[in-house]
Amino acid sequence: MAKNVVFVDDSKTILISVEMALEELVENGSINFSYYSNPLELLELVEKGAVTYDLLFTDINMPQMNGLELASRLKTIGTIKNKPIVALTTESSPEMKQKGKSIGIAGWVVKPFSDKKIVMATRKVLGI
Repeated sequence: MAKNVVFVDDSKTILISVEMALEELVENGSINFSYYSNPLELLELVEKGAVTYDLLFTDINMPQMNGLELASRLKTIGTIKNKPIVALTTESSPEMKQKGKSIGIAGWVVKPFSDKKIVMATRKVLGI
């Protein structure tokens, strides 16, 4: 059964890059891929039960809501509170990483990233 992977990033370029990087995993049926450029939209859909995921990648710096706040809010929703969240961001300070870890962010991928790194992170976290 395919795992649901969701990306949240306000950069369309990043979302297209990630979609291309994960194309093989989508084509071989390992994952379903969806993305959102507005974290508030995703949060609303998750709260309504319209969207669920097995793995979420989120940018940290977004205008509508930052990724740490998004992760914090998602971690309060019973159906997905234990699902892994990985930061995909330009933020790389130890302080920011510690803040993310305390919220429950499972991993940190720093931009710019390689396709290989995204695929490797997805495979590792999902065990595929």
